[in-house]
Amino acid sequence: MGVRDGVAQSGGATLSGAAQAEARLLVVEDDPNILELLSASLRFAGFTVSTATNGAAAVSAAREERPDLIVLDVMLPDLDGFEVIRKLRDSGTRTPVVFLTARDTTDDKIRGLTLGGDDYVTKPFSLEELTARIRAVLRRTSGAAVSARLTFADLELDEEAHEVWRNGERISLSPTEFKLLRYLMANAGRVLSKGQILDHVWSYDFRGDDSIVESYISYLRRKVDFTEPRLIHTLRGVGYVLRLPS
Repeated sequence: MGVRDGVAQSGGATLSGAAQAEARLLVVEDDPNILELLSASLRFAGFTVSTATNGAAAVSAAREERPDLIVLDVMLPDLDGFEVIRKLRDSGTRTPVVFLTARDTTDDKIRGLTLGGDDYVTKPFSLEELTARIRAVLRRTSGAAVSARLTFADLELDEEAHEVWRNGERISLSPTEFKLLRYLMANAGRVLSKGQILDHVWSYDFRGDDSIVESYISYLRRKVDFTEPRLIHTLRGVGYVLRLPS
């Protein structure tokens, strides 16, 4: 990840044979730990992500990169989030904005929405909630639904319906199996370590035995890889990858 003038460039993975990135996001947050967590999680969810760590960099990145949506922290070291959105709206930039903040007073929410914000998420929040809010704003502001379906080879996953098909045959998965498959499909062609899978599927504060990953990969293979070509592959000592056989 490169950084220039407070803006970090971090592209989403190109999904070979899978769905294109859902949307291009600009995440603005001055706390490096939160920024890394958010950007990684949103990339895993299928978005392309660039980041900024201060208000001035956010204004510049929004104008130059024209993201589909901005996740904007209110408390920034130079310009606060309210000033950032005021500058963007005054210059004619209408990019949707989801505010991210520890402030939860009614006055702050009204101010943010009055200035042109589209949603307001208060810390602490779940990554699933934030992702759902982002998709809802994108649907509402784009005039077209953001695709909630991932495809790879003859495998299909519909996130909103929570359904999976292989070669047209519907597959019943548990919530954890579904989340694991969605993570593999969103990162098709990319080798994922057990640690990465634990972080995403079992949450970042999970401290259990990583053998649970092997178990769930095995469950998923029995349900999803019941026909050729086999799609879930193990790279011993490295991790797992969803790809067509070479």
